[in-house]
Amino acid sequence: MSIVIVDDNEVNLFVIEKILKRAGYFDLVSLTSARDLFEYLQVDSLAPQRVNVDIILMDIMMPEMDGIEACRKLQQISHLKDIPVIFVTALEDSSKVAEALDVGGIDYIMKPINKIDLLARIRVGLRLKYEKDWHKDQEEKIKNELDLSMQVQSSVLSEPISQEHLTIQASYLPANKLAGDMYYWHKIDDHRYGVILLDMMGHGISASLVCMYISSVLRDAIRTHTDPVAVIKELNRWMLLLHKQGQSISYYFTAIYLVIDTENKNVEYVNAGHPPGFALVDGNSVQQLALGSCAVGFFPDIEVQKSVIQYNERIQLTLFTDGIVEAIDKNSDLSLSILKQAASQEWNPAIDGAPIDFVLSMDLHQDQPDDMCAVIIQAN
Repeated sequence: MSIVIVDDNEVNLFVIEKILKRAGYFDLVSLTSARDLFEYLQVDSLAPQRVNVDIILMDIMMPEMDGIEACRKLQQISHLKDIPVIFVTALEDSSKVAEALDVGGIDYIMKPINKIDLLARIRVGLRLKYEKDWHKDQEEKIKNELDLSMQVQSSVLSEPISQEHLTIQASYLPANKLAGDMYYWHKIDDHRYGVILLDMMGHGISASLVCMYISSVLRDAIRTHTDPVAVIKELNRWMLLLHKQGQSISYYFTAIYLVIDTENKNVEYVNAGHPPGFALVDGNSVQQLALGSCAVGFFPDIEVQKSVIQYNERIQLTLFTDGIVEAIDKNSDLSLSILKQAASQEWNPAIDGAPIDFVLSMDLHQDQPDDMCAVIIQAN
């Protein structure tokens, strides 16, 4: 437990040291100026180690730099700003004391120093430092766990596909480190791929955890069932397992699941409560991917309708989550009109950039409240 005392009067230093040592505080450092304080704290040093200080007792009135200015400077240094500063002063000017507290001091002691008063404030300051350190440790642990969770979540997202007859690419801008949007594709056979884009209710940690849960069962569902209707119903069954009796929050997600067949040149899909997405067929007509069911996880038995799009030469599918719709405009009809216009053009990654750049202007990429994901599929 380290206490630093800063006072240009050596008598005051002696008195404070004596009181603290008699109370059992022996790790004491006495300094006579703010300059000495910053040298001791290695503020301007390139040394990687940092001096451990639990509390600072500092006189307000000192030559060169007073205690108020020193405290203000401490507050500007990230690893020093949480050290409690208690001012020691003979001033009876309440405005000066208020200024000292405004710049970051946690308390003050009037001279001549009262032993009981000093020790009581020391105990409060040390308790405050302990609580701040505990919270910083917890925040660091949470940050590390979130970073690891983000890496795990990113690892389940599919890699882009660029083949002679098929291109699939995605863009993902989560609102937080952990998010509720997910995309995944699976090769069913030599000419068929199953592709899903889903948006879990909410965002952040809870949405991410449920998203990871559904991603684990999604792979089996796609491998076991090639029909989009069967896949959506299987995912609905697994989502219902999360629902507990009496629980006020029911988890659900919207999704578009499709199977693209490059040999028979068709796309079978189910839109489960998701923003529609658009298909540019043979470079001239744009079709909206219509709803085929409600969101997944709402009801035990859901009616699911499959739709089929046929193409002759090529097809481009533009899919997106509602974060993109809302980023463009709160009026979803206007947003979908703008997105349809973008999707009516052939996407060229060399010119248009990533899928999200194709559907959303760059000025809307940042500071959005919801996760944003876009997937573009091209087949010929």
